[in-house]
Parts: sequence; C-alpha cells; structure tokens
Amino acid sequence: MKNGKRKYSAEFKVSVLREHLENQESVGKLCEQYNIHPNLFYLWKKELFTGALETFSKSKTGSRTEEAKINKLEEKLKDKEILISEIVEDNLRLKKKLNGDR
Repeated sequence: MKNGKRKYSAEFKVSVLREHLENQESVGKLCEQYNIHPNLFYLWKKELFTGALETFSKSKTGSRTEEAKINKLEEKLKDKEILISEIVEDNLRLKKKLNGDR
C-alpha cells in the first residue's frame, strides 16, 4: 500500500509562491492547476515569510555580533600592545642596570 503524501521540492514550492506573489494569481487557481490543497499552499506561504523574517533578523543581529567581536578583539590587542611595551621598557631598564649604565 502506497502512502498518500507527496513530497514537493523547494524549487516547486518557491515557483508556486512566486507565481502567486508576482503574477497575482489566485490561490484557488494555482491549487487547482498544480493539484495541491489550499491549506498546504498557505502553510508554504507561512513558512516562506517566517524564514524571511529569520533571514533578515539574522543579518542585522549577525553584523552587530560581528561588530562586538571585532571591538572586543581590538581592545584585547591594545591591552597586549601595552603589556608588550611595558615588558620591553622593563627589559631595557634591566639591561642598563646590568651594564652599569644609569
């Protein structure tokens, strides 16, 4: 016995939704044409917009996160540069002391 569920590719879903959104085709006409249930169509539409919302949210959040990471790393780098310069100064002072230079 064969399962009655059909699997649709992402490309197919996008093409049906694009036809609806760009060409203003009615849901009923598209569902009849492609032999899909209207509830399935609306589910795809909901998933599309939910995914779009996440995509746009991630890009803004992602850039803020990256910016924060960069700032944190820059601060760390400054701290290390300060530490290195202090060590170099101490090293020079000690060398002068050992050589008898004041």
